[in-house]
Amino acid sequence: MESWMWCFLLCSHLLILYFSPSHSLCHPHDTSALLHFKNSFTINTSYGHNEYPYYYHKCDTGYSKTRTWENGTDCCSWAGVTCHPISGHVTDLDLSCSGLHGNIHPNSTLFHLSHLHSLNLAFNHLYQSHWSSLFGNDLLEWKEDTWKRLLQNATVLRVLVLDGADMSSISIRTLNMSSSLVTLSLRYSGLRGNLTDGILCLPNLQHLDLSGNWVRGGQLAEVSCSTTSLDFLALSDCVFQGSIPPFFSNLTHLTSLDLSYNNLNGPIPPSFFNLTHLTSLDLSGINLNGSIPSSLLTLPRLNFLKLQNNQLSGQIPDVFPQSNSFHELDLSDNKIEGELPSTLSNLQHLIFLDLSYNKLDLSGNKIEGELPSTLSNLQHLLHLDLSYNKLEGPLPNNITGFSNLTSLRLNGNLLNGTIPSWCLSLPSLKQLDLSGNQLSGHISAISSYSLETLSLSHNKLQGNIPESIFSLLNLTLLDLSSNNLSGSVKFHHFSKLQNLKELQLSRNDQLSLNFKSNVKYNFSRLWRLDLSSMDLTEFPKLSGKVPFLESLHLSNNKLKGRVPNWLHETNSLLLELDLSHNLLTQSLDQFSWKKPLAYLDLSFNSITGGFSSSICNASAIEILNLSHNMLTGTIPQCLVNSSTLEVLDLQLNKLHGPLPSTFAQDCWLRTLDLNGNQLLEGFLPESLSNCIYLEVLNLGNNQIKDVFPHWLQTLPELKVLVLRANKLYGPIEGSKTKHGFPSLVIFDVSSNNFSGPIPKAYIKKFEAMKNVVLDAYSQYIEVPFNLFYGPNDRPNDRPNYADSVTITTKAITMTMVRIRNDFVSIDLSQNRFEGEIPGVIGELHSLRGLNLSHNRLIGPIPQSMGNLRNLESLDLSSNMLTGRIPTELSNLNFLEVLNLSNNHLVGEIPQGKQFGTFSNDSYEGNSGLCGLPLTIKCSKDPEQHSPPSTTFRKEGGFGFGWKAVAIGYGCGMVFGVGMGCCVLLIGKPQWLVRMVGGKLNKKVKRKTRMRSNENGSRMN
Repeated sequence: MESWMWCFLLCSHLLILYFSPSHSLCHPHDTSALLHFKNSFTINTSYGHNEYPYYYHKCDTGYSKTRTWENGTDCCSWAGVTCHPISGHVTDLDLSCSGLHGNIHPNSTLFHLSHLHSLNLAFNHLYQSHWSSLFGNDLLEWKEDTWKRLLQNATVLRVLVLDGADMSSISIRTLNMSSSLVTLSLRYSGLRGNLTDGILCLPNLQHLDLSGNWVRGGQLAEVSCSTTSLDFLALSDCVFQGSIPPFFSNLTHLTSLDLSYNNLNGPIPPSFFNLTHLTSLDLSGINLNGSIPSSLLTLPRLNFLKLQNNQLSGQIPDVFPQSNSFHELDLSDNKIEGELPSTLSNLQHLIFLDLSYNKLDLSGNKIEGELPSTLSNLQHLLHLDLSYNKLEGPLPNNITGFSNLTSLRLNGNLLNGTIPSWCLSLPSLKQLDLSGNQLSGHISAISSYSLETLSLSHNKLQGNIPESIFSLLNLTLLDLSSNNLSGSVKFHHFSKLQNLKELQLSRNDQLSLNFKSNVKYNFSRLWRLDLSSMDLTEFPKLSGKVPFLESLHLSNNKLKGRVPNWLHETNSLLLELDLSHNLLTQSLDQFSWKKPLAYLDLSFNSITGGFSSSICNASAIEILNLSHNMLTGTIPQCLVNSSTLEVLDLQLNKLHGPLPSTFAQDCWLRTLDLNGNQLLEGFLPESLSNCIYLEVLNLGNNQIKDVFPHWLQTLPELKVLVLRANKLYGPIEGSKTKHGFPSLVIFDVSSNNFSGPIPKAYIKKFEAMKNVVLDAYSQYIEVPFNLFYGPNDRPNDRPNYADSVTITTKAITMTMVRIRNDFVSIDLSQNRFEGEIPGVIGELHSLRGLNLSHNRLIGPIPQSMGNLRNLESLDLSSNMLTGRIPTELSNLNFLEVLNLSNNHLVGEIPQGKQFGTFSNDSYEGNSGLCGLPLTIKCSKDPEQHSPPSTTFRKEGGFGFGWKAVAIGYGCGMVFGVGMGCCVLLIGKPQWLVRMVGGKLNKKVKRKTRMRSNENGSRMN
């Protein structure tokens, strides 16, 4: 008994000594190795946020774990270091996000840590030294040796995390050496190779994350090994292509699979239904189609299912069992339609539900169009997003659940009626978005005091702003814009909301704001203020009250006079200023350009004067809109020298002179609109081709004299090209056609002096006109303003600059305030084009408007035009077209306007479909046409309705004018008088007789002989 006591006391004494603070557990060899490893790097904790924007939110970029690494201290107490409790050897090293800036050498002391089981160097800047390029061809081997050396610890190393390291020079094959690895994570490390190159055959591997690399699938069907131990596989944002291979069904122990954001397609494979251990599946953004399989939703252990941003269609299967364990279900951004399944209420463990951006009818079992009240049974639900669907009818009043709900988004639907009280009284709610519906009535009292964002914009709400809003002290965003709110509000009341960052009250013209106050107040965090369309007659008095204001919108009011001094005095944070659609009359040089404005809109005012040199101080400007004013003078060179300017809109002013001669080499222009000025004759600057991001170029209605700018075809993003109503001349088609404007959707060169044939070579390469691919987020050609981009923002929620254009279509000239991406139009009218209409024009299947009128075109109308199934307007008038109207044109079901007048067309007008809607005006000036709607009936004789042999048109665009007729008539008259005199003087010369017509003379001789014979017989 005593021996046991002595043994216990001895062991206790040894343990106390071993674990006492005065005793160093760290092995001296490992301490030295770690210090040498640290000293081989530069520590820069600010680096990396821009390098890895999607993942660096996990890092504290102001802190490095190596700061605690000091000589003379126990390395086992250092941050990121874990030691074996007995031997003191380092077993785990976590230096992720530690700002390590440098490279790992093959002889690095890191490899001296012979007992290292886990290594995490994620999201540092590990790269190859620039000096290594001196070694020439040895560089590849040198870098591979580094990683091979690291991986040779296969008998010890179990966990390796090198996310963000530079492994671009090595192949997946190198990783084959790590036969003892259990966890391997190499996200966004530049790794290359096929998944079939041995890595799936590592016998002990359980966790593999190769997301964000140049990893391909290879022939996965040829993988012979069985990796039954793999339970976590992440391959998102790689370069997989084609359909999802069935190989993944062999990984029967998988609990998590992530294939998101690859270039895959096709339906969800049935092989996935064998993955019965699966708890998390992410197939987002891989272009899946087909329907959602019922078997997928009934996998027994599935907790997280992400299928957003695909092309899935059909209804959600009504198969959710009560025994399910779903925590997150994301089916957003698809084409799902129909009703919400009734078994959705069985998802009692659901925390996150997102069905936004679909076509859901969302009709419940009781009242069609109503949000199913059974959803409130999901007591654990925190996030519910049904935005941008077709949710109709009023919101139910009998919701009693949602007590834990923190985010409710029902915006962008067709909801009507009043806002029920439960929406405004949920105790945990932080985000409420009911914008973009048809809700009406008054806003009732709000008691959801946890609210941080409240958006009720774009509805039909009426009455006063409730006083309870000023008690929501956590509000950071309040958007009540685009309603019918009324009454008077003291503006300083909003300053009670000291956390408020965004305040939007625009487009409530019956709402009166009182800026007069004896109370001292300010907005300590407000950075965006929108008071547009509120019938303001004076600038608000906010001097010193908005110190951090970055964005100010006061457009579409009745502001006049000069911009107040307080706006100039506001600190340099002001980045966006919109004063458009007001009554400002000051000259342009009176505006201050000292602030680093990024967005300035002064359009639709009466601003006068020219550009002063001070405008060059706006060096950070991105969007500059000075259109629809009274500006004079020339465009300064400094504007187009900017390397930040994306939009320059100066249309409809009185600017003159040539265009600036030199556009910057690093030009970022996306829109250049100089339409409707007085730009004088001169060549277009070829340096404009430096603007490789240019999408809209509008130089219409000026006086530019030049040939067609073929060099513009080098601009790959150009969508809109308008050169109408200038003095451009010569042929368009030529030997310089190489690229051919592949992105162009609007091509308008009307009212110029172009000649030659219609540019067939360009038409062949109008790829965007053949098949328009619409972006679900961006229906219009517009330039986003990046200032307001946030991680949770949808593109539809962001403020954009919308391009506009004036076009002639459907027989009218109109201005499109916003240009739809799918509005495809060609206008070559009022020129001198000649020859036939090329049949290749029938390949432009997305064409909506085609105007070839007032030219010199000949030949028939191509039958291929019947393939233009989206065509809405066709004008071929005032040409010299011949032949019949192709019956194929009757297939154009969307054709609203047809003008074939003043040609040489013949035959019967096609009948039926759209042709029954066109009047006589569509065919006048074609004397050979017959049939309805004309009164001329068609005859069986096809020649009866042939056009007359000589027809003189009054149009100046083609045919013979009166001058040509007069010249011909005069020459003939002189020739005839001369020949008459010759006959009278010398008789009928033989050459003249032969030239005029010998045959006729023979007939005359026969008649003379006959008459003489007759006379002779009578005499006898």
